[in-house]
Amino acid sequence: MKIKVKKVLQKWFSAGLVLFLLYCGTLHYQIIQHANKDVPENADYLIILGARVKGTTPSLALQFRIDCAADYLKANPNTIAIASGGKGPGEDISEAESIKRELIEFGIEESRILLEDQSTDTYENISFSKKLIPKNAATGLVVTNDFHIYRASMIAEKEGLELNGLPADTPVQAVVKSYAREYFALTKYFLVNAFN
Repeated sequence: MKIKVKKVLQKWFSAGLVLFLLYCGTLHYQIIQHANKDVPENADYLIILGARVKGTTPSLALQFRIDCAADYLKANPNTIAIASGGKGPGEDISEAESIKRELIEFGIEESRILLEDQSTDTYENISFSKKLIPKNAATGLVVTNDFHIYRASMIAEKEGLELNGLPADTPVQAVVKSYAREYFALTKYFLVNAFN
């Protein structure tokens, strides 16, 4: 009897593992697909999502987002930037202020940078930034690390914004951790929205 129970449990475990791997594979495929879409030129605005700031210095993940946004803004001089992110624990300035300072260092005019410095997560980044979008603006991009584009785009869509992604690289040392966390964040997103 014990052997039969053990075999049944092994089969259930194996089936669960296969389903889990298929689920993660599907999520990973969607993440990669959304991070590799064509990026339109001459967008009216960018929403640059904040990430951790160490004192006044952007984390590597945030620096990659800023670098990516700066390259786009230099190539598209009519695009404005909305720097988004509040001030969290261990941060001497808001993430938005850090983004702004770095963009100015890259030579982006201060007049092209709007600040949204109250948000605490991706949902608020998008929702609060939406209020700063100029009324005549039609096309927008969300700037974040590649693993985050898929979820950020879905959140934007829930807010009534059709945003293409402008993906920044993910720091090599953070790839495994970032993708693993994103699988959980996406699962939470799907579960929450399934009941709304």
